[in-house]
Amino acid sequence: MITIKEVHSPKDLKTFVKFPFQLYKDCDKWVPPIIKQELDTFNKKKNPIFNDAEATFFLAYKNNEVVGRVAAIINWLEVNQQKQKKMRFGWFDVIDDVEVTKALLSKVHEIGKANDLDYVEGPVGFSNLDKVGLLTEGYEFVGSMITWYNYPYYVDHFRELGYTDEKLYSESHFPFSNVKPEFFLKAQELIKKRYQLRPLKFTKTEEVMPHVDKMFDLFNKSYASLSSFVAITDIQKEYFKKKFISFVNPEYIKFVVDKDDNLIAFAIVMPSFARALQKTNGKLFPFGFRHILHAKKHSKDVLFYLIGVLPEYQNKGVTAIIFNEYYDEFTKKGIQNCARTPELEDNLAIHQIWKHFKPEVFKRRKTVKKDIS
Repeated sequence: MITIKEVHSPKDLKTFVKFPFQLYKDCDKWVPPIIKQELDTFNKKKNPIFNDAEATFFLAYKNNEVVGRVAAIINWLEVNQQKQKKMRFGWFDVIDDVEVTKALLSKVHEIGKANDLDYVEGPVGFSNLDKVGLLTEGYEFVGSMITWYNYPYYVDHFRELGYTDEKLYSESHFPFSNVKPEFFLKAQELIKKRYQLRPLKFTKTEEVMPHVDKMFDLFNKSYASLSSFVAITDIQKEYFKKKFISFVNPEYIKFVVDKDDNLIAFAIVMPSFARALQKTNGKLFPFGFRHILHAKKHSKDVLFYLIGVLPEYQNKGVTAIIFNEYYDEFTKKGIQNCARTPELEDNLAIHQIWKHFKPEVFKRRKTVKKDIS
């Protein structure tokens, strides 16, 4: 018999966060989150997303053992401002039993129906800076800090339960040796002169912080046209500053400004923390920090996390300036491999940016959708 229990106590929330550690304990491709960070993400007093969203967490039990989990999410900015009557679900993990999946998702549908929403979509997080998508190809590759991993049977469960594909994403990678400076070296000099632009370089995190609010503003503008984009609010900016920026080497954050010092483009690259996080096994203490710091300083693999260009500067080759800055930095550090985060397959503009580096798609993922009846 399957029992679904709503999470209320801190103890149950910790069980919710730690369930994947049990499910994937024998999987060397899964990258664990930091337990404290996950708990903070779900803490309504710490995460400002709860000013505009709500979430209900469920655990599935069978024979008194936890066998699944799901977060049922409503982003009210999306529902009320964008008129997207969508019920979200995320942080979905389950054993290979479609009845458990069905029981968990029925709770998501119940909440959607009670709130007069039209359809359910997932797996997604609260916002566009959260993890997204069900892995459909690339199970043989190690995951990353900013993606969910799942077993192949998840896809079968959703298909069997009548969910259809909604958004398709791809992840690609390329060796740094594919990056040839002739593709951007001359171009970036011309573009800097033509538009009176210059890059900003950082060596300390505190140098970055005064610019981060403007970066999020630019992020909102540059991604606004993408499907289901929900803007980051002012209060969320402070939260994401603390959550993300400390993990990023300051020299891996690149800004481009105009003659009046207005930000017109930015990029964030992260070292690969995958192996370090596997070693920490969710805990920063007593030794987890050591693994994280080592990866931050010495990882030869990097992940292109975000690139944003002001709409009026898109298609003007501004990314050549950014790539030139990274080329110098990566050459000094001996970077070997570059990867990209999940990108919508229909976002043709972003795919064009990378074409000279001959990227290879190595993972695909998707969100799935079903009407609420």
